[in-house]
Amino acid sequence: MNQNPEIRNRNSKSRSVLIPGFRFLVSALVLMATSACGFHPLYGEVGGKPGSQARFANVYVPPIQLETAGYELRNDLLDLMQAKDTPQGALYDLKVELRDRNQAIAIQNETAPNGVKEVELTRFNYTLIADYQLVDRKTQKVLTKGTESSLSAYDVVPSPYSTLVAQKDAQAKTAQDIAHQLQLRLAVFFVQSQPK
Repeated sequence: MNQNPEIRNRNSKSRSVLIPGFRFLVSALVLMATSACGFHPLYGEVGGKPGSQARFANVYVPPIQLETAGYELRNDLLDLMQAKDTPQGALYDLKVELRDRNQAIAIQNETAPNGVKEVELTRFNYTLIADYQLVDRKTQKVLTKGTESSLSAYDVVPSPYSTLVAQKDAQAKTAQDIAHQLQLRLAVFFVQSQPK
């Protein structure tokens, strides 16, 4: 069934006109649907009121205990939220208590040349758990609280230095993950607690 090239060309032109029109129609429907459902930006302004990103600037993040992980988490929070590193002028305190756990998950059994069985740990799971509270500095009332956790694994290798570097990297990754989780939780809290 051979179609005249002129008819084929006309059909493709009409399709090329319909496709952009269809895309426009779908885009307009999506915009109308999301505006009707109460969708609004999480970090930007909402109805002329500051969004959560502006409120982060009023949060003081005090030093966090637990050596490397606490240091990493505080710095990640300060960078992500652009929060205050000093209490002057802050409206809120973000208090974080950390605990961690190192758990051996891979064990390698070997028999030494003298016939003695040796057990060697070859992989660890590092878990970081953060209990947080957002506290109003004036009233000392806890506005929101919760627990976030993150897990990262690292290998144990013959070089102790390489193993230590891998462990520190796992701590940094879990701290960064928890910082992102806390940023999201607080952003949702600030948006939901805004007066309508």
